[in-house]
Amino acid sequence: MSLFAAFRRGRGLSGIAGPVLRPADDGYAAEIAAFNPAVALRPGLVVGATSEADVAAAVGIAAADRLPVAVKGAGHGVTADMAAPVLISTRRLDAVEVDARARTVRVGAGATWARVVTAAAAHGLAPLCASSTAVGVAGFTLGGGMGPLGRRHGFAADHVHRLRLVTADGRPHEIDADRAPELFWALRGAGGRGFGVVTELEFALFPTARFYGGGLFLPGAAAAELLHAWRQWAPTLPEEASTSVALLRPPHHPALPTALQGRAVVHLRYAHVGRPAEAEALLAPLRAVAVPLHDDVRERPWTEIDVLHRHCPEPTPVHEGGTALRELPAEAVDALLAAGGPDVPSPLDQVELRAMGGALERPAAVRNVVAGRAAACSVWARGPVAPGLSAGAATGSGAPGPATSAVPAAVARVVSALSPWSLGGALPNFAGAEPPGALWSRVDRARLRVLHQAVDPSGMFAGTPLR
Repeated sequence: MSLFAAFRRGRGLSGIAGPVLRPADDGYAAEIAAFNPAVALRPGLVVGATSEADVAAAVGIAAADRLPVAVKGAGHGVTADMAAPVLISTRRLDAVEVDARARTVRVGAGATWARVVTAAAAHGLAPLCASSTAVGVAGFTLGGGMGPLGRRHGFAADHVHRLRLVTADGRPHEIDADRAPELFWALRGAGGRGFGVVTELEFALFPTARFYGGGLFLPGAAAAELLHAWRQWAPTLPEEASTSVALLRPPHHPALPTALQGRAVVHLRYAHVGRPAEAEALLAPLRAVAVPLHDDVRERPWTEIDVLHRHCPEPTPVHEGGTALRELPAEAVDALLAAGGPDVPSPLDQVELRAMGGALERPAAVRNVVAGRAAACSVWARGPVAPGLSAGAATGSGAPGPATSAVPAAVARVVSALSPWSLGGALPNFAGAEPPGALWSRVDRARLRVLHQAVDPSGMFAGTPLR
């Protein structure tokens, strides 16, 4: 039987309500378009699932012909093998249903955080969302999920109550701590690693309607002074506060303030969910470092959380990577500045440090496989590359493309410079083209391998191997 013979004969297609597209079909390009255009997707068949039943039917047909499957939502990531001949697009599974009394929300796997933030805000609640509401809920949460409320409440995966999962045999399952405890442990932290297709999640919301925060943009010349002050200041903050700092080389873009156009700057991000007066007093020592080029820190509704990091809202081809640090001494700051600071010629447009600690250190009430709790901070670096360089994705299997870009080498230099203080890898959602499970223990890795073999013995969703 030739490849896709079952699909060509139409076997099972009548059971799929969503579009089934091949490369020559209208709508194919839009369906496979990734937020990072450097990620090369070219499946022979795309199934635009409109329901869990569509997902189950697509998986069942692919399994009958032993065809590997990849999964793509509406956010930033692609799970499993990017070279897989069949791609299931879950972006239409974007339902969001808030239970205000229980402070929970049920979310389809194709939803982005924007929908959840808006729906929860109507009830004075907030999710443990990503730093950009354009990020997909499922990929972020299944990879652990460290966001602006992380130091207060922990990783997003820590507060998942229930999931729906379609396994390699095409069967849907309800996954929670009672019905499938081993899968529940694995999906919360390693959910993009080949256990099936998650179609829905249910997780906790928190009574947060407003925050005091935003960013201070300082001249690049203040980078060393600010970073050294930040590394001492961040660990002293209460759990109500979160912070990160980024060395930026922003492009000329109409969305940016004029003072920041095309110049090296340092972006100090700060969010506090307690009393504004306390939040302002805590920030005062960092405000005194230098006169900012732009200051947008103030009290805001949680629906304005995107202002904290000001991620580019437009798809941009990038190569990225990172590492998690057990500590950030003065020597580490100096090494970072020497490898990717504003005084060093570099193709990178962002080098970021996010302070961790607080609730991120504590295990979940129901244990999971989230990695990186021992980290003091997470480092992430990225730079623009040509579209189609296959620069890799957080859970994809792409490798850097031809040496037509200096960006992969520049990212590697930053990561290498910090290796003396690294835990040995990056948080899964910040790993870029590197293996996303570097921070798992040997015991957890072995446990995941055994479970993966049990639920997907043929490696239908294998993607990046568990090393």
